[in-house]
Amino acid sequence: MKYMIGLKNGDRELIECIKNYKENIYEVYFSWGDIPNGRTSQLENERYTPWEMQEIQRNALKELSEEGIALNLLFNANCYGKDSQSRAFFNKVGTIIDHVAETYGLQSITTTSPLIAKFVHQNFENIEVRASVNMEIGTVQGMEYLAEYFDSYYMKRELNRDFEAIKALHKWCNENGKKMYLLANSGCLNYCSAHNFHDNLVAHEAEIAQMDNAYDFHGICKEYLKNENHYQALIDNTNFIRPEDMHLYEPYFEAAKLATRIHRNPSMVVNSYMREKYSGNILELLEPAHNIYPYVVENGSPLKLRKIDEEFSI
Repeated sequence: MKYMIGLKNGDRELIECIKNYKENIYEVYFSWGDIPNGRTSQLENERYTPWEMQEIQRNALKELSEEGIALNLLFNANCYGKDSQSRAFFNKVGTIIDHVAETYGLQSITTTSPLIAKFVHQNFENIEVRASVNMEIGTVQGMEYLAEYFDSYYMKRELNRDFEAIKALHKWCNENGKKMYLLANSGCLNYCSAHNFHDNLVAHEAEIAQMDNAYDFHGICKEYLKNENHYQALIDNTNFIRPEDMHLYEPYFEAAKLATRIHRNPSMVVNSYMREKYSGNILELLEPAHNIYPYVVENGSPLKLRKIDEEFSI
């Protein structure tokens, strides 16, 4: 299996890890500048200014490009607000794509917006346009509706363990000249009823940070997992795939995405999936990673929820 790796800006260890596995890297994906995306801005850092972080990213992209590693640009925010249809916004998107493609090379774009997909198709015919996992596409109908705009799709994460559904989607993609991808290490709860709300908050985080906010929101999963009675169902209520099981997916997917942009140790994630082996608490590979101390989910077949001895820490 080949993998797409999220660039965690400023993480030197991750860059070296990607280079070490470059034969198995399908793409490195990243957001650009102040454009809203599906995660926290890669320009935010306590030690550096946004301009310094942009330069760090430029150097990383140059280095990866020189290694022959393909790049994927993200326009995957759940909302672009008043800019969603504006001419100025699409001029900005086009300028960014032009710059990145000419400076570093660009294999594909991932977006949640059918309008951005349409714009890229009309103006950048050699760039693959991919439907984001945040669009939650999990049916043939869902793929058909957007076939005019997208060359490829991330499959709805909740279907990761449903091989009958995977086979049906793969068959349609094969018959229609489309590609299919998956997200392997999501820690999101299945069918999370607050997922879209959370994604909208992330898209507007710069504006929200300037407000006098009455509440913080870090995800329903954190609240849900404060209740120890929910731990036993956590395995069934998530959709991650063990590194040891990734070979089962190779017949159906072009590549698998690893969420690493905000993970505390992205190199551990990459190493585990590249080697298709991990020993320990499987929750540590996920994004978001769930801390349910003093419990862990031991990686194995089957996975096992276990309470660890109090003198040991996760």
